[in-house]
Amino acid sequence: MKKLFALFAVTGMLMFGATSIIVAQDEIAETPDTTIVESDSTVVDAPATNVAKEAQAENLVFHKQIKIKFIEGGPEFMGVILLVLILGLALAIERIIYLNLASTNTDKLLKKIEEAMKQGGVEAAKEVCRNTRGPVASIFYQGLDRSEEGIEVVEKTVVTYGSVQMGQLESGLTWIALFIALAPMLGFMGTVIGMIEAFDAIEVAGDISPSLVAGGIKVALITTVFGLIVAMILQVFYNYLVSKIDKLINTMEDTSISLVDILMKHNLKK
Repeated sequence: MKKLFALFAVTGMLMFGATSIIVAQDEIAETPDTTIVESDSTVVDAPATNVAKEAQAENLVFHKQIKIKFIEGGPEFMGVILLVLILGLALAIERIIYLNLASTNTDKLLKKIEEAMKQGGVEAAKEVCRNTRGPVASIFYQGLDRSEEGIEVVEKTVVTYGSVQMGQLESGLTWIALFIALAPMLGFMGTVIGMIEAFDAIEVAGDISPSLVAGGIKVALITTVFGLIVAMILQVFYNYLVSKIDKLINTMEDTSISLVDILMKHNLKK
């Protein structure tokens, strides 16, 4: 329930940010150009200020161009591609937050468990695991909870519960992978439909006008460009998440071996 609430919250923030950007772009587009063009006889005595103004103007033009291209691509496919981007980023951000919270200082945790075993036995070590968040502590707790049944049972418990934790870490990655594949596919579909509309326009006009053909093809290819951009953005997040999960899994495996060594050191029966 907490994960679902966090996902909805992140999605809402991203959609609110996208709406704010569109509104701001509308205001910029509707603002009249009040720039005063000076005559050639005006002496330019502030080149740095002029360069800054030109850079700002280019930035505004860039935002306007993005808005224009987005509208030219058609709201049907461009809107869906934008929704795919928002949902993919929401899932990626939720996973990043979850994985960062799942990270644990394993060296410190192992020292605490070993000290607790010396002072209070298995129950004290289990209490340390209860007070520590993350999948490593959960795996340790399950292993310690079955410690009375022998070291072989502990090893099987650690492996089994480790697989459960791996599944929880990888949760949501399949949806991100789906969005990565879906974004360019939607773009290609928009391109094909745009090409069909362009040929329909040629058929109606009865003339193969270069401007008519070029304009239709340009609009058709815009959806593909945006789809590929969305796929590349989500792919970067996906690769980061995969590397983060691999690192956590390796940590879980290494520390599980250390836990078994600690239990054997304290004469746990085989």
